[in-house]
Order: sequence, then structure tokens, then C-alpha cells
Amino acid sequence: MSDANTPHADVLNSTAQGQLKSIIDRVERLETEKAAIADQIKEVYAEAKGNGFDVAVLRKVVALRKIDRAKRQEVDAILDLYLSAIGEV
Repeated sequence: MSDANTPHADVLNSTAQGQLKSIIDRVERLETEKAAIADQIKEVYAEAKGNGFDVAVLRKVVALRKIDRAKRQEVDAILDLYLSAIGEV
């Protein structure tokens, strides 16, 4: 990266430089933690699959639980309408 001898080092004062470095360090740490959590989630889904559960359906259940119940009911009603309209229900 750059140091005090680079041509653009004086653009930010030392306080701003410190804040910027701190922000970047925090984001990098959080990205590392996020990757570790993603690995743990993969392991849980692998365990579920090993126990005979359908992982695609589990992922759908997790996604649906994030949606407000009223909004989910609205989406389900529209889905039913669309499926009926094309003769799938």
C-alpha cells in the first residue's frame, strides 16, 4: 500500500488516515469471520443432508422464515394465481 513517502500521503490528515486504516482492518476482519460462518453453515447443511433432509427445501424454509408472514402470504397468493393462470394448479 502507500506510506508517508508516497505522493498522496498528505491528502488525508493523520487522524483521517488512522480512521481509514481502522475501517479497512475492521472490514477485513469481518470478511474473515463471514467466511468462517459460511463454512459452518455449509457443514450444518451437509449434516442435514447426511440425516436425510432435502437441503434445497431447507434453504427455502430458511429464506421463507426471513420474510414477514403477511408478505409471504401475499407472495403465495400471487404465486397460486400465476400457476392457475398457466394451468399448473
